[in-house]
Amino acid sequence: MPEMALPVIAVLATGGTIAGAQADATSAGYKSGSFSVNDLLAAVPQLAGIAEIRAEQVANVGSQNMTHDVWRALAQRVDTLCQDASVAGIVITHGTDTLEETAYFLSLVIRHDKPVVLVGAMRPATALGAEGPANLYNAVALARHPDARGRGPLVVMNEDVHYAREIQKIASAGLCAFASPNRGRAGVMHGGAPCFYSRNATTHTSQSEFSLALLEKAGWPRVDIVYAYANLQADLIDFLAGAADGIVLAGVGDGNATDLAIEALRRASDDGVAVVRSSRTGSGFVARDVEVDDASLGFVAARDLNPQKARVLLMLALSVTRDPAALQQIFDRY
Repeated sequence: MPEMALPVIAVLATGGTIAGAQADATSAGYKSGSFSVNDLLAAVPQLAGIAEIRAEQVANVGSQNMTHDVWRALAQRVDTLCQDASVAGIVITHGTDTLEETAYFLSLVIRHDKPVVLVGAMRPATALGAEGPANLYNAVALARHPDARGRGPLVVMNEDVHYAREIQKIASAGLCAFASPNRGRAGVMHGGAPCFYSRNATTHTSQSEFSLALLEKAGWPRVDIVYAYANLQADLIDFLAGAADGIVLAGVGDGNATDLAIEALRRASDDGVAVVRSSRTGSGFVARDVEVDDASLGFVAARDLNPQKARVLLMLALSVTRDPAALQQIFDRY
């Protein structure tokens, strides 16, 4: 019997801690993106037994420096690879700081069912006990698995599998720095295969109405985030209203803020700036018209999206509509 050909997995590298290097193996400081994608792959020779790897270096940055230009390049490359019938799945290595934002962005603009898996590491490649090689192995194993198809971009960290919409970085350090606090993780990796617990119920990928082309046509609408706190004044919001297409409030509690801030956001809404209320708490639900009269103020409630993901969705939503009621319907579906 002839040997079965291994599935082809494209690995797109963007830098991050997974490719980081320290001055010595016990140092807390490190430089992100010190190693190339080929270096990362060389550290996991076991990959040769499960997939044929095609590696590309798309960017090489710490993800605190992630930009829309890199998102554009990633989305274009992922779209092309999704149309390549010879490629079974795609893995993206990424820094952890903005990994969740990139994953959610791709889940909204990539209109394909092919597995896309993002992966990072909390320890640099040179650290004692670096988990990057194990995470990368699991990412490739997940991307080649048929059960990963049709779920939108997935994130694998520390043997946990998360949906792009749900995952959040919840700690600044440590291996258990990621969770899906509202709806729970998608599943786990066990013995090189995924065990899924649930399906994501929100709209994504092949059902999405958004696209990179629409975003380019709209000029990548500018959306900024205002963080609520005690004694928040109106001047910062008034300033942003003159520059932004949309403002996301990272509100206290269920998306609230000082009376002065809410009034400033009302003025911004009246001037055509889209306003979305989310919560700074890290989990929970921001519903319409609970403490804030969204209907009369022209605001949108983010539901259980955190501020950074609400920003991503609002930016894309503004590429198709600026009507507050239509924007709320989008936040209800996505």
